[in-house]
This record gives sequence, C-alpha cells and structure tokens, in this order.
Amino acid sequence: MKKNLFLLGLLVCSMAGVAQTTEKPESWYFKLGGSYFNQTASTEFPTVGGNPALNKTYVGGKLVSEESITGSFGQGFRTGITAGYRFSTRLGVELGINYYNSNDKKMAQTTSDQPYIPTSATTGIYNFKSVGQITAFDLAPAIVMFLGEAKGFEPYTKVGILVPIHGDLEIKTDAVAPVGVNPGTGQPVFGNVHSVDKVKPNPTIGFTAAVGTTYKLTSHLSAFAELEYRNFTVHGKTKETTEFTVNGQDALATRTTAQIHTNYRDGLNTNSNNAQTNPNGVDASRPMDELSSYVGISGLGLTLGIKYSL
Repeated sequence: MKKNLFLLGLLVCSMAGVAQTTEKPESWYFKLGGSYFNQTASTEFPTVGGNPALNKTYVGGKLVSEESITGSFGQGFRTGITAGYRFSTRLGVELGINYYNSNDKKMAQTTSDQPYIPTSATTGIYNFKSVGQITAFDLAPAIVMFLGEAKGFEPYTKVGILVPIHGDLEIKTDAVAPVGVNPGTGQPVFGNVHSVDKVKPNPTIGFTAAVGTTYKLTSHLSAFAELEYRNFTVHGKTKETTEFTVNGQDALATRTTAQIHTNYRDGLNTNSNNAQTNPNGVDASRPMDELSSYVGISGLGLTLGIKYSL
C-alpha cells in the first residue's frame, strides 16, 4: 500500500513538473499599433493619362532637360489591430487588419516657361503635374516564433502574407492646358484643369517578415516594437475619373465615357478601344482600353504599440 501511494505521489509530482514546463504564458492576445514605412525599392511609374513617367522642362519651346520619375508607394503611415493565439511558449499565429496611407508621389510632370506651345494641329506642350497616393485595407496572417523572455523582454520573429481587401490609387493632375479655341483668332484658350482619377486593383498577395520584442508592463499589458519588411505589387484593373474641373467649375459632364472610364488589358489589338491599335479609332461611348500598369508598395517600417494578453 505504501509502495502504491509512493508511486502515485511520484506520478503526481511528475505530472506537475511537466505541466510547469509546458505551461503557456498566454493563449489569446491583442495588439494595437502604428507604423511608419520608408520605401525600399524604386521602379519607374506607369504612364499617367497618356503621359510617360518623365519630368520634362521646356524653355522657349525647346526641351532642355528630361529625367525618368521613379519611386514606390511603400512610404507612408499604417495603423492596425492584431489578434494572436499562442500555441506554446515558442509558437503562435496572428491575424492583423491594417489601414495604410502612402505619402504623395510625383508620377509625371512637364514644366514650361510658356503656357502652351503648339506642336501640331491637335497637340501641344503645357504645364502639368500628376501626383499619386495609395490608401488600402489589408489582412495580414502570420506565423510567430517566440524566442524566450528575459528581464521583461521577449523577442520574436514572424513571417506572413498580405492580402489587400480594399483600396485604390488616387492620381491628382493639375495643368495649364488648352480648353477651347478662340473663334476669332483660332488660337487656343488656356484654363486651369484639375482632375482626379481612381485606379482600382486586381486581387494580389504580398509578403511580410518582421523581428520585434515585447516589454512586459503588467501581468497582462506589454509594449512592443517591430521592424518589418513588406513587398507586394498592385496591378491596375480599372480607372475612373471622379473629378474634372476647368477654372474651378465642374466639367465632368463634358467628358465622354472613354475619357472617364478605362479598362486595363494585358494586351491591345485591332479590336481594342484604343486609337493606337484600332483602325477605326476610339468609340467614345465605351470605356478606353489601355495596357495594364503595375506599382510597387515595398517598404521597411517601424511599428510601436501596446499588447494585451488574456
């Protein structure tokens, strides 16, 4: 009997010891944080409204300088909330919901010392500048590896994917451009033209990786910091002009369907609604067809926030 009681006591002590070594410090946790990202890779921006991604300067009607405009929409601010579940002292998973707002990026510009210089019967050189900005919501599932706690600090690493669920690229263009013809002289009449285009993306998936650490403030509350790299590319699907004003007056109703709406295609042919490939020209009653464009959103960012563990 004593032998059995001794064995039972030994078994209970052994189970208690195992429980202590496998006890999870927490199971569910939540994080709230804000980030600032810097771009890590620059590529040439796509064509904007038929204007290539160039910065051109004209003096006296002659081109005096020209340079490519490159960059990424990976620079900007992000806020997000994350739910995490810790399977063990070392392994966990997270699901974040984030809102990202990129910095403004110049995409095309022409500067001239004269408002308009005719180069043909229908085209000319004029002052304009196009600036783009991306706003987006994304889901960010990730696997987390915890590296152990010491003196309140617990470093960790994580890798995951980014799944944009809503957002667009907004392009604002301001120009001094011909808005009509003087019937008496046949010369162009200039105006201040402002337009806003919204580019909607195709579905895409990106990659993210981070290293970070928490610092325990109370039994349930910790501060955390993460250094995160992310990389994904947005592929345009459609474009719509949502604002078009001339000298401050709404003129969107004067635009045709082809001028307001664009469908991005992987290729253009003689059946496309595009004057460059279709011998019949553009059908103004249908959306324009243009080649697909891509923009990058790669960046390296620092996130600071608060973590609450249940």
